[in-house]
Amino acid sequence: MRFDLLTIFPDIFKSYFNESIIKNALNNDKIIIKVHDIRKFSKDKHKKVDDVPYGGGPGMIMTPQPIYDCIQYVKKNNNGPVIYMSPAGDILSQNKAQRLYKTLNGAGGAIILCGRYEGIDQRIIDLCVDKQISIGKYVLTGGELPAMVLIDVLSRFIPGVLGTHDSIAEESFSKALKGKKEYPHYTRPVMFKSKKVPDVLQSGHHAKIKKWREDNLR
Repeated sequence: MRFDLLTIFPDIFKSYFNESIIKNALNNDKIIIKVHDIRKFSKDKHKKVDDVPYGGGPGMIMTPQPIYDCIQYVKKNNNGPVIYMSPAGDILSQNKAQRLYKTLNGAGGAIILCGRYEGIDQRIIDLCVDKQISIGKYVLTGGELPAMVLIDVLSRFIPGVLGTHDSIAEESFSKALKGKKEYPHYTRPVMFKSKKVPDVLQSGHHAKIKKWREDNLR
């Protein structure tokens, strides 16, 4: 699956995508991530990408021309929908992410637009954006962090990205856990600060362990 990220701060993504599961997915060609600097598409001689809002108001708005041209350029290699990370968007959940993954899997990927300042010119939303997504009911300084969250969530559905299918089937908020968050996890040592690993988890009795986990969903 291919993700094309559109941003004015391309270096933000480097450290996160060069670590852990995402790095392995990239190295194993499970996902492709391309980062595009919107500023490079600006026709302004100073590569300006923002301006004051019509009608007045605080802050600056990202201008449409650089974003539009960047999207058109990226579309030459990515036929997936354009997703705008916006606090006004549909709030992401595990079930919504799974449905989105199925859509993007059929399309081969997505183009993810990261806004800044007070937002982007509405005409880009009208002309180019297929879906707006939020990661919560709060405002961040830009769409880069939400874009990383979205890619992380979606990547976990791709076969081979995680170690086993059970990692997906039993993780937080999945249907297998009946909508509850998670059961408690323990690892070595058996005793830590006078707190002991429950005996049932050491028993090797899979049916009893399964029942204990179901009874202790939280």
